[in-house]
This record gives sequence, structure tokens and C-alpha cells, in this order.
Amino acid sequence: MGVVVIDGSTVRSFVEDEEQFKKTIDERFAALDLNNDGVLSRSELRKAFESMRLLESHFGVDVVTPQDELTSLYESIFEKFDTDQSGSVDREEFRSEMKKIVLAIADGLGSCPITMALDDDENNLLKKAADLEASKLEKKAS
Repeated sequence: MGVVVIDGSTVRSFVEDEEQFKKTIDERFAALDLNNDGVLSRSELRKAFESMRLLESHFGVDVVTPQDELTSLYESIFEKFDTDQSGSVDREEFRSEMKKIVLAIADGLGSCPITMALDDDENNLLKKAADLEASKLEKKAS
């Protein structure tokens, strides 16, 4: 686990680095595409969100959410990602929605830096943003 200081501009800079952001999102997409068919199914996207435990915990404490409510929430998330309503999420749809999500995080962080403890998971988007910012600062210093 690492500790980073991050703000909205750090996250926004990560998104604006189109090459790095695309590479990161494409890697995440490939990891989620369990059957390697080039699209994410409802079950693949649901497994991804279930693994993040965003809906089953509240500030790290498990909460009991009725299964039908969870299913409805996951369906809603899938519909948001499946912009062409094809029944699957392709790489472009995934990139587009992830960009919106990450920019919303940047807006939420604003300009006030916060200290965050992040898992050393190489797929953590906020960690990637912080690492990219750190590498830019190192280049300026040398």
C-alpha cells in the first residue's frame, strides 16, 4: 500500500495524456474481457464492479443490500456503458465511460490536495495518475 497526495489536476492530467490513458484503459478492458471476444458482457462488467465492492460496503464496512437492488444497480451501470444498446460494451464505449468517470473524480477532488492510501494494484487508475504526475515532476527536476 502506498500513500499519495493527489488533486483534481493530477487526475485530469492523467486523462489528458491520451496515450497513457488509452493504454491504461485498454489494459483494464483486456483484463475484464474474460472470454477474449473483444467486448464486455453483462456478467463480465458485473464481475468487475463486484470485485471493487463499491456497492456492498460503506466506508469499508460491509452492508447488506438486497440482491434485487444490486441487480438493478448493476443493470443500470451496464446500460450506461452500453451506449449503442447492442447488449455488450466494446472498447470504445468502455474508454468513453471510463473517461467520464475519471473526469468526474477529478471534478470531485477539485484543487485541494488530499492524501490517499492506495493499494499497490497496478490497475488502480488513481495510482496510475499519481505515478504519471510523479514521473513528470522527476523529469522537470533533472
